Amino acid sequence: MGSAPVADWIGADYNSDIVNMRDWSDAYFVAIHGAGGTGTTTFTMESCDDVSATTATAIEFEYKRITGSADTDSGWTAATTTGFTTTANANDIYIMHARAEDLYSTNQFIRLDGADVDSTAVLGGCLIILDGGRYGSGSAYRTVLS
Repeated sequence: MGSAPVADWIGADYNSDIVNMRDWSDAYFVAIHGAGGTGTTTFTMESCDDVSATTATAIEFEYKRITGSADTDSGWTAATTTGFTTTANANDIYIMHARAEDLYSTNQFIRLDGADVDSTAVLGGCLIILDGGRYGSGSAYRTVLS
């Protein structure tokens, strides 16, 4: 899990759990913006050299926005290393997708970073989904956090 839902989940800055993509080809970060229609956030994706993010490097990724009660899907949009800023709206879902092949250098860890643009509180949280498992390596299954 990236973070449990809380009343002001971004605060001044937010970093999701750091996950190991060594055995996965894709990571999806699902951010839910609930109540609070005025706060905005800039999301970036960071490639990390270890589980402590001793060195974190912003990478390109793609994202889509599912809007409020209409369930309108924006389609995938490319995001540069500077990320993207959310729209001020309640009840939106942002799905951010990164590929293991886009991690920096020899890094195998990744996290989502969020920074307040408008610091108005937004109820929300983040779920991390890993996909494209690389099985058959002969190694025992490891948790994504190690």
